Amino acid sequence: MSLIADWLLRHSVVTCLLLHSLVLMTFCFHNAATSCSNGCYCSESDTGGKTVRCSNMRLIEIPQDIPNDTQRVYLDFNLFTTVPTNAFAGLPNLVELDLSHNELSLLEPGAFRGLGPSLQFLDISSNKLVSFNPEAFDGLRSRANLTNNPWHCDCNLQMALPRVDLEPASLAGIVCKTADPEETGVQGLAFLLAPAIDLCVVMKRTTDVAMLVVMFGWFSMVISYLVYYVRANQEDARRHLEYLKSLPGIQGKSEESSTISTVV
Repeated sequence: MSLIADWLLRHSVVTCLLLHSLVLMTFCFHNAATSCSNGCYCSESDTGGKTVRCSNMRLIEIPQDIPNDTQRVYLDFNLFTTVPTNAFAGLPNLVELDLSHNELSLLEPGAFRGLGPSLQFLDISSNKLVSFNPEAFDGLRSRANLTNNPWHCDCNLQMALPRVDLEPASLAGIVCKTADPEETGVQGLAFLLAPAIDLCVVMKRTTDVAMLVVMFGWFSMVISYLVYYVRANQEDARRHLEYLKSLPGIQGKSEESSTISTVV
């Protein structure tokens, strides 16, 4: 009887341990599946898509613990100044990203890398973006809100816009606060809606002037060489003539020629 009781006791202990482990593992997997970025609010939609809201939390860096099954991220009204390279590379299902109303002044190359196949809308409005870096938007084909930034319109911007694949209408949100050259008069205008303006004209003129200067330099060198060549040949010819005059036979013939001329 004691053996049976001992066997039952041992197996009950093992069974309890297995059940405890199973419950613990279930809790861990559930917690991992329902985890949320620290301090942010997460919710699930009816279709199973996760939304992470980190709005107005005075964050200074992009959170790195956003669940990788997130579809919508709201990071508006924070204190971000930079979006680093690969900031959202671990979010392959992201369809909407809101970075509006921050202090963004720099989008590093590859800032939105990995979001091209999924992202449908990007909001970076109401920031402090001045320069447009096409490498930051590499691969993106989404709509984008680029309004309310102090964009500086120059030749670099003009050459950068054709290099991005953002929805064309989105680029109309680039309104020039400053411009180079200033006399183009694009300040306060949407650059995309002013196609007749060429901001690279100064660079082209500078290039033309540089080419003229180079051509003039080469021309001057050729003229100088020709002048030197002519003068050197004249000097050689003069020395050769003096040498011929110094020869006795030449002198006799010269005197004979002079006598004949006198007689005639």
